[in-house]
Amino acid sequence: MSETDALQGFLGKWEAQWPEWRVAEAFVPASQRQRAQAWFALRQELAEAAWGGEDSRPGEAKLGWWAEELDGWSRGLRRHPLGLTLQKLPAPWGNLAACLPALRASRERPQGLEPAMFALEPYAEALAGVAQHLFDSATPAPARNVVVSLLAERVLRHPDAATPLGDLDVRGWARGLLAQWPAPAQGSRPGRIHAAIVRGRLQRFAGGKPVPMSRPGVLFTAWRAARG
Repeated sequence: MSETDALQGFLGKWEAQWPEWRVAEAFVPASQRQRAQAWFALRQELAEAAWGGEDSRPGEAKLGWWAEELDGWSRGLRRHPLGLTLQKLPAPWGNLAACLPALRASRERPQGLEPAMFALEPYAEALAGVAQHLFDSATPAPARNVVVSLLAERVLRHPDAATPLGDLDVRGWARGLLAQWPAPAQGSRPGRIHAAIVRGRLQRFAGGKPVPMSRPGVLFTAWRAARG
């Protein structure tokens, strides 16, 4: 398999989890579309390493590998296919690598919403900083909003499961996250659109509705987020 084929495989894996993007990307500049897909695919790979599986050790090893890989991107080196699109772009990859321990630590069963948000702030700030550079936005997304989005994605990883976070009241968590999460209006356009889709899914989950959003719902949500 060529590196290009491998890259498309990772992009397709992410799109399979977020089919709404096929509709929403119409509001992203054409020059940024593959970059956006690769960025969100990288975020998904990191989240899966941190939160996936019953045994934490494979994920911990994978995050260690990613720390080395991202640090290499900052020095002009790459191994992962996603680097074909991302590594050549000037962004604080080394800072993201340095903040992966905060993501790794977040695997532990959360003791409450506020402690969970506080623990993820360093990682969220690193994500916001990279996205600002990738998409040439004037200001980064607020770290707290990124934290809420990350926790929402964690809740939504297995929306059909009764207890995707152990014995926590996940629908209560979803409502708590939504109460602290205004409609995305800051940061890059791709980031705002992605966050708005996550928020829309979380609203449906909190209300006990099927999680995937309808095409008209995605169009309106993405249009509003693109406006900022």
